[in-house]
Amino acid sequence: MKLQQLRYIWEVAHHDLNVSATAQSLFTSQPGISKQIRLLEDELDVEIFARSGKHLTHVTQVGEEIIAMAGNILRQTNAIKQVAQEYSNEKEGSLSIATTHTQARYALPPVIREFRQTYPDVSLHMNQGSPEQISELAASGEVDFAIATEGLELFHDLVMMPCYRWNRAVVVPRDHPLCAESVLTLEALARHPIVTYVFGFTGRSKLDDAFNQAGLSANVVFTATDTDVIKTYVRLGLGVGIIAQMAYEPSIDSDLVVLDASHLFASSVTQIGFRKGTFLRRYMLDFIEGFAPHLDQEMVQQAVACGTRKEREALFDTMALPVK
Repeated sequence: MKLQQLRYIWEVAHHDLNVSATAQSLFTSQPGISKQIRLLEDELDVEIFARSGKHLTHVTQVGEEIIAMAGNILRQTNAIKQVAQEYSNEKEGSLSIATTHTQARYALPPVIREFRQTYPDVSLHMNQGSPEQISELAASGEVDFAIATEGLELFHDLVMMPCYRWNRAVVVPRDHPLCAESVLTLEALARHPIVTYVFGFTGRSKLDDAFNQAGLSANVVFTATDTDVIKTYVRLGLGVGIIAQMAYEPSIDSDLVVLDASHLFASSVTQIGFRKGTFLRRYMLDFIEGFAPHLDQEMVQQAVACGTRKEREALFDTMALPVK
């Protein structure tokens, strides 16, 4: 059994059983991958992949278990490399992050700028996606950190830690009737078409909960994953925009009026997480602390030591998080 063979079955399983695509991603040949998979199956005396002719059709039951174990071995192999790199050159390496557009566009730029100044020889890779995509990337080891607000139930295999709270704001054109409201209310918002985030993105669930609890129906006419797209359609008069407050930029959005909505919707908490068992290099710990200053090395170690998600939540329960 070779480490290369384990990598091949893992990659094939994560390329929809497409051996050609796997070969391209690994810069090797399709016949070479197929041969090594067959050799591994012969050695283990089981079929990892079921076949129809020359095509792989699905992963067998025993194959599911073997591939899961192969993933664990590959992650441990990577951790060994990380340990070695830390001692050979602590300021060189790579860091990959999976997050949503809002975090990448509004929360992370100053953190990344400062990180790059401190660690110019660490290459950064950003992946944007839905909470489901973010959790899959982190769980599979394709990224080091997951940063998300919604869908935290998907991240049960990760050590998730709260970074900051954030509130919502309403954005409207300057001549909009809501500008004349002395106090913004849900009833007033419900009278207008709403442009906001796709369900499952950027705290959208808090918005729906607020309207439902008030016995009101939100007239959501347009949704997007990108805050800049939402603001564009607000400018076109499609509806009232409900966005993350940090996504309003006075210098760029001066044609829009921002109305505080923190009293209407419960605040959301953005979290950062990584796979259990991950070896955190010095620059990785510094990135976490740069993004959330209260998450210093000692606090991260305490979070890792918690045996369950409930224990981690209790660790941070009384902590006053910063608000953005």
